[in-house]
Amino acid sequence: MQRENISNNSSREDVIGFSRMVKVGPHVFISGTSAIDNTGNIVGVNDPYEQTRQIILNIKKGMERINAGLENIVRTRIYLVSMNDWKKVAKAHSEFFGDIRPATTILEIKHLMRSEMLVEMEADAIVET
Repeated sequence: MQRENISNNSSREDVIGFSRMVKVGPHVFISGTSAIDNTGNIVGVNDPYEQTRQIILNIKKGMERINAGLENIVRTRIYLVSMNDWKKVAKAHSEFFGDIRPATTILEIKHLMRSEMLVEMEADAIVET
């Protein structure tokens, strides 16, 4: 089966040795995504709802690069630095995925790569080949 590594040209891809997305057949695996905008700034500092919205928009943009959309997402994993934020994060997630309803896991972790980051999300998708 053919493997396609999809980059978003992040400087960390080479340092860590990862791809933003990996497509193998119909399966798409999306790496942990944060609320970074096109200029490298974090959107929604101190606002888990806005960070989640930006994360999902970033995932959507990546899916569009492979001619797919959020409707192809079958699983999300949400990492929070505080479980107290879960309702705000869930509100944003529901706004995009309320009708799609992917399998979802929410986990609390100690911290993320930058102190301003409150949320990170991974996703898996199935696309027609």
